[in-house]
Amino acid sequence: MAVSLTGTRISVVALPWFVLVTTGSATRTGLVAFCEMAPYVVVKAFTGPLVDRIGPRAVSWTTDLASATAAAAVPLLHVLDLLTFPLLLVLVAVIGAARGPGDLAKEVMVPEAAEHGRVPLERATGLSGVVERLASTVGLAAGGALVTLLGPLTGLAVNAGCFALGSVLVGLALPRGTGRAAEDPAAAPAERSGYWRRFGEGLAFLRGDPLLLTVIVMLGVTNFLDAAFASVLVPVWARESGHGPTAIGLAGSVMGAAAVGGSLIAAAVAHRLRRRLVVLAGFLLVGAPRFLILAADAPLGAVLAVFAVGGFGAGFVNPVLGAVLVERVPRRMLGRVNALGDSLSWAGIPLGGLVAGAAVAAAGLVPILLACGTAYFLATNLAGLRPEWREMDRTRGRDAVKRRAPA
Repeated sequence: MAVSLTGTRISVVALPWFVLVTTGSATRTGLVAFCEMAPYVVVKAFTGPLVDRIGPRAVSWTTDLASATAAAAVPLLHVLDLLTFPLLLVLVAVIGAARGPGDLAKEVMVPEAAEHGRVPLERATGLSGVVERLASTVGLAAGGALVTLLGPLTGLAVNAGCFALGSVLVGLALPRGTGRAAEDPAAAPAERSGYWRRFGEGLAFLRGDPLLLTVIVMLGVTNFLDAAFASVLVPVWARESGHGPTAIGLAGSVMGAAAVGGSLIAAAVAHRLRRRLVVLAGFLLVGAPRFLILAADAPLGAVLAVFAVGGFGAGFVNPVLGAVLVERVPRRMLGRVNALGDSLSWAGIPLGGLVAGAAVAAAGLVPILLACGTAYFLATNLAGLRPEWREMDRTRGRDAVKRRAPA
């Protein structure tokens, strides 16, 4: 996870900057983000039953290898003067389509590791969050440095190398037997063999859980805004403020480093805290302030301070939400339900950069930052006040026995 996520975070800096400096267009930058994330969401939604049946290990290493191949083609074709903008869109679409199942497969293996390690799910998902935050810290810092010193093509080449190394690690270095297909001895043969039946079963389970649905809708809004922020608003701010790509990497690294601290604390104590309060407080810190500080044209030091506080709050959110998901979903259905939930909550991500690019071109950076910050605050707080969110604090006790039951 650390290796492949680090490469992805390097690409977060390198790819938008490559498009901005070669085309000068915020709209095209948003279009590239759309062409990567739309296939990510769609393919991920339909690969849940396959992950359950084939096994997450096989899916992970094969999709990382496909991502590495497509990512390596971008700098190679550009050097050969063969990279047109439509071809770039095709290549990033391939990367996104492969990343979706690969990320899902790695997520599905986390509860298995928790079970073997006999640790609380909040701790396991918290440690997974630490890995993600560390990858963000290192990847964004490395991306900013690589783009500044050696250009964006170097960052894209390193991204391809990280995908390839991640494929090798998962395929060859994991303990024997890790990441096998989910098995349900009590299931009927038709259920085990029918793809669409398995897909429909996951969809029906998700529709019947009001808490998960509410969380997914809220995350759909926040992920849309986060995508707009990362893929367009921050790069445009860096260019207009004169701070350049170094500021993108520095801000992301500061936020990621603080999130590591938050995730470590969450891994240690989150299973003892009230989940709803932790999630709401985390979103309050990581949401609107980031948008508002950029809109205020504040000094870089103030921007970094706000990003650090936001990162600390963000470190608490994913461990809690991840534990809630795993506790409420039977293990044999985890792949398909997780795939559907992630895809629905990520549905706005492809549009985030596309809409933000067009909006900034039409209205300017500051009004869009203010509008996005307000929307973030309302989405997280209104969702947290809904009655079904009270189930978040009761899930742990209600499902403790179910987690120990055979899958």
